[in-house]
Amino acid sequence: MKYQERKKALILLADGTIFHGKAVGDKEGTAFGEVCFNTGMTGYQEIFTDPSYYGQLMVMTNAHIGNYGTNKNEVESESVKIAGLICKNFSYTYSRPAADASLKEFLDKSNLFAISDVDTRALVSYIRDHGAMNAVISTDVENVAQLKEELAKVPSMEGLELASKVSTDVPYYYGDEGATYKIAALDIGIKKNILRNLAKRDAYIKVFPYNATFEEMSAFNPDAYFISNGPGDPEPLTESIATAKKIIASNKPLFGICLGHQVIALANGVSTYKMHNGHRGINHPVKNLLTGKGEITSQNHGFAINRKETEENSNLEITHVHLNDKTVAGIRMKDKAVFSVQYHPEASPGPHDADYLFDQFFDMIKSVPQI
Repeated sequence: MKYQERKKALILLADGTIFHGKAVGDKEGTAFGEVCFNTGMTGYQEIFTDPSYYGQLMVMTNAHIGNYGTNKNEVESESVKIAGLICKNFSYTYSRPAADASLKEFLDKSNLFAISDVDTRALVSYIRDHGAMNAVISTDVENVAQLKEELAKVPSMEGLELASKVSTDVPYYYGDEGATYKIAALDIGIKKNILRNLAKRDAYIKVFPYNATFEEMSAFNPDAYFISNGPGDPEPLTESIATAKKIIASNKPLFGICLGHQVIALANGVSTYKMHNGHRGINHPVKNLLTGKGEITSQNHGFAINRKETEENSNLEITHVHLNDKTVAGIRMKDKAVFSVQYHPEASPGPHDADYLFDQFFDMIKSVPQI
């Protein structure tokens, strides 16, 4: 496609700042969401299908997006979850033998609006300075005033409950029914690779909707419980928090990742807050305070738990910290088989530094007497 044939496009931020670009392909369109950025060099397909990104306009900091195509097996959910894509150079062709479609074909199938030829370095620098905020991307470049009016109506991510938008409607099973261990998972935006990591460690998983009660989950008679990642503000998840409290009281092992980590903190009386621009990428340094070792981690969150309240909570111990800003990256309960991390140990894409956390979960299951 010739450059001059493509439609002009813009990014309008909530504070009125405008960046310019071009529509990907021959599409016209408009998309609203919270603008954020991901620093990963690879893994764009996994990012776009990660439920934790629901409702967000994704800025990719890597200069080239689409150059290795897509593969139907490299998704974290059944559909694209981002609200729109913003990038510098968009590759319409790909050169990877394992790919089965171009990124353009993948996005068209998902009806996702994308823009390219954006000065993403300038945009990301602006977000870093001014924080994540709502934005709109559009080819309707002549009607900025109308776009501003519509953008003003988009709700803030703070206080927004989104788990219900991405959670399963009905329980389902994953893995081998004859597996040694049974795990009840609360789906508040679960990624497929988390289920793969649990199943390959000899677990049969029943996945429950975000609003499932403890009584519904415990009827599965699981050996342990899991609370998943997901999008939005954790504090409105009152049903999930109530369920987490009862899981903790049951004295069975519990593991939480990302949003699940925040829900476990809230169940212990620790508050959460919206971060300036969040952690999103596959290169975030974390220190394990129990071992003294560093980990390069995959992260995707715009909220974090209150460190001061965690330190003052007699039931909790901080196990991991983010080395860039000292935010809490992991906790465990002192008198319960309960722990959680703010990052993604399934690490797809990314390094495998944190794989041990799944093994730690299963060691915990083996060591805790079943009731």
